[in-house]
Amino acid sequence: MNFRITENKQLTALVWSMVLEGEASGVVRPGQFVQVQLPGFYLRRPISVCQWDDTHIRLVYKVVGEGTDKMTTLKAGETLDILTGLGNGFDVDACGDRPLLVGGGVGLPPMIGLCEALIKAGKHPVMAAGFAKADEIFLQEEIEKMGVPFLLATMDGSAGVQGTVIDAIRGAEYDSVCACGPLPMLKALYEHAEVPGQFSFEERMGCGFGACMGCTVKTKNGYKRICKEGPVLDREEILW
Repeated sequence: MNFRITENKQLTALVWSMVLEGEASGVVRPGQFVQVQLPGFYLRRPISVCQWDDTHIRLVYKVVGEGTDKMTTLKAGETLDILTGLGNGFDVDACGDRPLLVGGGVGLPPMIGLCEALIKAGKHPVMAAGFAKADEIFLQEEIEKMGVPFLLATMDGSAGVQGTVIDAIRGAEYDSVCACGPLPMLKALYEHAEVPGQFSFEERMGCGFGACMGCTVKTKNGYKRICKEGPVLDREEILW
């Protein structure tokens, strides 16, 4: 589908927020992602959806290479070819009454949409996030405006608790976990939080919809494609 950019603004030195408008967003679950076709690049870029409604999607992305650097130059009014509504996303019904949402770096944006869905379902989420230092923090104000507790950790101690996000959640009360972030963070959380959980994984992708098999991983229930059967896997099926 073609989407028209309505906003593309900088949040931190390397993190940007882009809002796009189309005939239909294609998103039905928090944690789903899109594949963005950028002019001059062969492979599409997979990016998690931060927020959405029937006709809009918001992408909060980090500049990590030439493709995402190109995205920062795009202006309102330009259009992008996007494959949308990809992946399985988080199951809100499988979360407890007080779920802990954990985002590491650019794993935080999909937690915004999940948080909104949980609140709508009458649940009481707690958010936790980890960053390297204070000037890399983003989306904190948006989360706190929802009335959601925000547990923060920075590696250098310049904001929140010093250490990893695991240090930030020590002593927190929760009955389930949803997480998205780098693999070491997911593994540490898996070992620390012995409650039902859903973990969103990152893998290099080609097609984004299950045809190329390039993002296949082994689970306790056999091989699964992160772009199709994932990116969200249940705790019980994960093999590290």
